[in-house]
Amino acid sequence: MQRLVCHVDMDAFFVSVEELFNPALKGKPVVVGGKRDQRGVVAAASYAARKFGVHSAMPLRTASRLCPQAIFVEGQPSRYREYSKKVFKVLTRFSPQVEMASIDEAYLDLTGTGRLHGPPLKTAHALHEAIGAETNLRCSLGLAGSRLVAKVASDQAKPNGVLYILPGREARFLAPLQIRTIPGVGKKTEAQLHQIGIRKVGDLAALDEHFLAERFGRWGLALAGKAQGQDAGGWFDSEIGTNEDPKSISHENTFNEDTADQDRLETVLLKLSEMVAKRLREHQLYARTIQLKLRDEDFVTITRAESLDHATQLDREIAGAVVKLFRQAWDGKKPIRLLGVHAGSLEHSEGQMSLLEEPNTARLREVFRSVDHIRNKFGDASISLAKTLDSGIRERVHENPFGLPGRGRNADDLKK
Repeated sequence: MQRLVCHVDMDAFFVSVEELFNPALKGKPVVVGGKRDQRGVVAAASYAARKFGVHSAMPLRTASRLCPQAIFVEGQPSRYREYSKKVFKVLTRFSPQVEMASIDEAYLDLTGTGRLHGPPLKTAHALHEAIGAETNLRCSLGLAGSRLVAKVASDQAKPNGVLYILPGREARFLAPLQIRTIPGVGKKTEAQLHQIGIRKVGDLAALDEHFLAERFGRWGLALAGKAQGQDAGGWFDSEIGTNEDPKSISHENTFNEDTADQDRLETVLLKLSEMVAKRLREHQLYARTIQLKLRDEDFVTITRAESLDHATQLDREIAGAVVKLFRQAWDGKKPIRLLGVHAGSLEHSEGQMSLLEEPNTARLREVFRSVDHIRNKFGDASISLAKTLDSGIRERVHENPFGLPGRGRNADDLKK
């Protein structure tokens, strides 16, 4: 049976959702992610803003210089969660194997669904129309025999299009595209390939596998497969819908102005610890190693880590460890630019605890699960520790918001 994969990519998702709540934004240059004078990055830009060179992951201040007339919106992650769930529910009507790659894109395995939905293009158009009808949002769809080609196809179909790559035509489709088009090829790899005259996917496909292996190791073999349209290496070599736990969980904050205010710095660490702990509970994981990341005004970055005597997913235990690390690492004078909290050595249980500690810890876990539920429904700022209310830290739009899956256990939560 011929494999059929569909990649769904919502068009300018954050901007499009904002336009639903404020139609006056339609057709205008809009930037979602924060204020124009903040140090954050662009989460999404409308097509009108993109004409000026604005794109996601660009510093907000750079976006403001390129497009001074743009409207800057901080964003509403709770809204994006709501609409992502609506999209997910539509997807599950077309296939039982759905994987949310992020808040605004997903893979579906449509293999063997022809009797139910019809030929590939008919299925794709039906899915495209269903998403539009139930969300009032636009999306682009790519269909192919592999995840990789389906993803590239959806990008080529933008905006609001459908593109089906026929079986056996994958390499021909990819050949004229720039090498950066291949998912996983970043600036560094692109520069290395340019040095040996490789600029298009077809150039890469013409190279001998042994040469690529000698030059790039295992990644070289993966590149050879990708150039032919195969799901080779990393993200693309697993089955759609496979639940994989994250290897680590972290959150960080860059201050708009460098600060040496210890109370403010420690308040931010408490808030970041809350956010990390919530993610751990969502994935039903416990962290045994807590790490601090600190970057000062001179861009000197320091990391410090501590291994706990038992794994945890509780806010106060993570915060206690990271604040202690901070007090040991910081001289109390140097202004700080960035702080981060990282949880590693993740496990599925907290390990052995004393009989006296366990009842209290179990009650705390239940309390925090209730708190998590409220935050998922009403937003991250709806409930918080009193000390962190004025932290100035909010859920980042460019991160996968709470309550949504990447490739973890909580993918099942979207079905509820």
